[in-house]
Amino acid sequence: MPDVMRADLWHSMADAAGLIRADGTIGETIYGQMTALAERTGAVNLGQGAPGTAPPAELIDAAADAMREGYNQYAPGRGFPALLEAVAQQRRRDFGHEISAEDVLYTCGATEGLTAAILALLPRGGTVLTFEPFYDGYPAAVAAAGGSLVTVPILPTDTGGFEPDWVRFDDAVGDAESTPSIIIVNTPHNPTGFMFSAEDLARIGHAAVAADAWVLTDEVYEQLILDDAPHVAPAVAMDDSSRVVTVSSAGKSWNATGWKVGWVIAEPQALRAIQAVKQFLTFTASGPLQIGVARSLADNSDFITENRASLQQRADVLVPACRAVAGIIASTPAAGYFTVVDFSALTDLDAFELNDLLARRYSIVGIPVPALCRTGSPAHTAYRSSIRYSFCKSAADVDRGAQLFYDLAAELDQNPDALRRES
Repeated sequence: MPDVMRADLWHSMADAAGLIRADGTIGETIYGQMTALAERTGAVNLGQGAPGTAPPAELIDAAADAMREGYNQYAPGRGFPALLEAVAQQRRRDFGHEISAEDVLYTCGATEGLTAAILALLPRGGTVLTFEPFYDGYPAAVAAAGGSLVTVPILPTDTGGFEPDWVRFDDAVGDAESTPSIIIVNTPHNPTGFMFSAEDLARIGHAAVAADAWVLTDEVYEQLILDDAPHVAPAVAMDDSSRVVTVSSAGKSWNATGWKVGWVIAEPQALRAIQAVKQFLTFTASGPLQIGVARSLADNSDFITENRASLQQRADVLVPACRAVAGIIASTPAAGYFTVVDFSALTDLDAFELNDLLARRYSIVGIPVPALCRTGSPAHTAYRSSIRYSFCKSAADVDRGAQLFYDLAAELDQNPDALRRES
């Protein structure tokens, strides 16, 4: 049998995404690892950001109707026109992003859109700049494209929020040896929930012009806003919208992450290049589900508002429970699914060791934030003992997780060293 290790592309992608173990074997993504840990220990799984509540009935009905109507064969490579038009309408209606259906390309989820865009737009040997922590699909795609990744940390602030290190951003953009060809902006940001303001985005836009870089956005949490600040679309906030490639999807907004209905929005030349790559990844997928999403987007139902309220209610259960543990800092999420909990005042364990201990002893599993960082980076150091917990799970799981944090708080009152390394 040929030696699979000779094919080094997959290995470089896996390595970039942190999947290579110390012994050289290949592990699962951090999300798969933590799901397996929860199953082994019987812990409540507050790790992966997969909704624990159902999509709206009208979305299910619209997709079922589409199946009965015959939308069961290959969809057009660009996506069904109804979906492309619905996305254009939604962007105009919700974010003031003035586009037409001709600017939209269906992708099999946002991950395919991001990967296809990086493969299409990054020159061989080029640099991608992104903010850290980051989705682990970014470095894998950059490695596949033969590029290098530069990161700028989003760090906790003294007021309990988060803020990019703009000094490091300016330095990274201005570095003549690694001027970025693409700047990735994830807003609202996973895992912090940080939302880039119009001023922040304008700053990034000016830097992109100076570097002659594309701005690739990841806006999958665009509808999951939990405070009064609206989502600002980078393509609206930046002066030169022609260099902005927008990626989003229906999965997070409609509690249908398994449907893999995403889209890319870009100017015609970039869109053609991205489609040229995308058509050799999935070609097309999710035909009747595209129609279901199209009809739900066009109907502009109350579900988005109701889902935000439901997420806020679950956050209001979990976050105070985390804060009941004296000494830890739990973030107030502005958007998205997660609270970031900093245990550093209570432990000398790193987030991986701590997460394992919490699973075995207290039946709680989250995602270690350093798994979403580059080893040794400022973000990796800042989040050394931080764990991401998801409140998008079912109300029962969130309630159980909250009670386990209250139990942990009571135990730590009796034994303040319970989370420290065992001697």
